[in-house]
Amino acid sequence: MTGASLNVSQISKRFDGVLAVDSVSLIASPAEVTGLIGPNGSGKTTTMNVVTGLYNADGGSVTLDGLPILGLSPHYIAALGVARTFQTIRLLSGWSTLDNVMVGTHRQHRARLAGALLRTPRLYKDARAARDRCMGILEKVGIAHLASAAAGELSYGDRRRVEIARALATEPRLLLLDEPAAGMNHIEKRRLCDLISLIRGEGTTILLIEHDIDLVTRVSDHIVVLNFGREIAEGPPAQVRRNPSVIAAYLGSDDAGTD
Repeated sequence: MTGASLNVSQISKRFDGVLAVDSVSLIASPAEVTGLIGPNGSGKTTTMNVVTGLYNADGGSVTLDGLPILGLSPHYIAALGVARTFQTIRLLSGWSTLDNVMVGTHRQHRARLAGALLRTPRLYKDARAARDRCMGILEKVGIAHLASAAAGELSYGDRRRVEIARALATEPRLLLLDEPAAGMNHIEKRRLCDLISLIRGEGTTILLIEHDIDLVTRVSDHIVVLNFGREIAEGPPAQVRRNPSVIAAYLGSDDAGTD
């Protein structure tokens, strides 16, 4: 599946008079990872919420493959091939890992209501196909052996992987990841880097919010940096990491000489 082109232009968002996002622009291209970084409260998640329709912007524009999507409902934007994960994990803790991932396939089900009521062969065929595909996705993210485990019993890092798997089950053309490495140890983060690179290699467009600067610079093709709701830098990872404004706002002086 070919990734979508995302163009965010001069978007702004206010909350009770406070300008949380101030004229932010970014472009996310197919088969590339665009990192969106900045200190806490810099407007990263608000930007993502505007893109996915959770918030209405107060100005600017957002297009997906040239189609204006600003102001559309989250449901409609998702139907266009946009999927995301959240800072706070949102899983059905009593359901199995596999069932949580299968939630993401509901848009691909072809069986109609009548088929569901009558238990038609097509319903069972679609269910089997969805199950097989979701098992393949769990294999891809490295937790197929946990398919039958209750999601609430998984480690924090594995629950993050379930969220990513569920998003992938929607067959997204644009995948937005909001701090996917939170709670992961060093080994899990390394595997996450490999997974993000794999998803990018399949052509999916990725917009990544992450506080781990080493992870971001390792997997991103392009980085945009926000501070106090405004863009302060953008460019290739090595260039951004050396930017004095970024060092002062986010990285700290110890990172000034590293790539």
